[in-house]
Amino acid sequence: MLFSPREVFSGAEDGLLLWFNTVFPTLFPFMLVSGLMMAGGGLDVISGIFGKALGRIFAVSGSGAFAVLTGFLCGYPMGAKAAADLLLSGRITKNEGQYLLSFCNNTSPAFIINFVVWKTLGRENLLAPSLIILFGVPVFLSFFFRRLYLKGQRSFRAPKDSRDIPGRAFDFSVFDSCMMDSFGAIVKVGGYIIAFSILLSLCRDMGNLPAANYLLPSLEITNGVVMLRENIRDFRICYPLIMGLTSFGGFCSVAQTECMLGGTGIPILPYLAQKLAAAAAASFLAYLYITFFQIIPS
Repeated sequence: MLFSPREVFSGAEDGLLLWFNTVFPTLFPFMLVSGLMMAGGGLDVISGIFGKALGRIFAVSGSGAFAVLTGFLCGYPMGAKAAADLLLSGRITKNEGQYLLSFCNNTSPAFIINFVVWKTLGRENLLAPSLIILFGVPVFLSFFFRRLYLKGQRSFRAPKDSRDIPGRAFDFSVFDSCMMDSFGAIVKVGGYIIAFSILLSLCRDMGNLPAANYLLPSLEITNGVVMLRENIRDFRICYPLIMGLTSFGGFCSVAQTECMLGGTGIPILPYLAQKLAAAAAASFLAYLYITFFQIIPS
């Protein structure tokens, strides 16, 4: 850092702007509303509407359905935060929390559509296959991951010692508590984004090494997707790698996920292995699609 102050400054600036301009306005409202719903009884409404349908598909409890919706719609690390909040509040078991984490902590549809497909790839005809691959893979893998945590049961149930948690009447103390919790979480996310952006900036000098074009993008998803598109000319290789990285989320998202799991006792290594498996599956399917069904650009 002392010998490369320009790279450190550039990385910190890029990470801060990415967090402030994109991540903060995208994630903070979801974090705040999610906290308010859990505090005010909105979770029971979501469970009543979607619990049975998602329970049949994913074998989750009524409360677990909330984490499924959050993880698939809101983006990293909201799936992990929802699962952790549900576990810490006693609404789900640790096994269900680990299972939810294995498949419902994903890249948001908005990021995939706007940044990955439209801005980076610049090909609208890849929108549908990209969404199908990136959301179909975790859904498919959930049927295998659940076997690790169900312990012979057909579906997850609420903890035996759980009790109905009544929603609190709204007042500004509830709002203040949820807001401060959301601020703490979003600042942690920002800190990891800045730290990994600095690391990526310091490592860019390795760009002349062939392996760097494949390894450095795995640090952070936003910069990594752009690096893959710029440095790998063969679209048959570039597109599968971008799909794999988008499915994985980068090591920055892994760090963000681990910070959301504080106090839950859920280990991060099984999650890392599960995300790498999803990334490999997404890359393989993307390669099959681009090879057999898509016209390869010159």
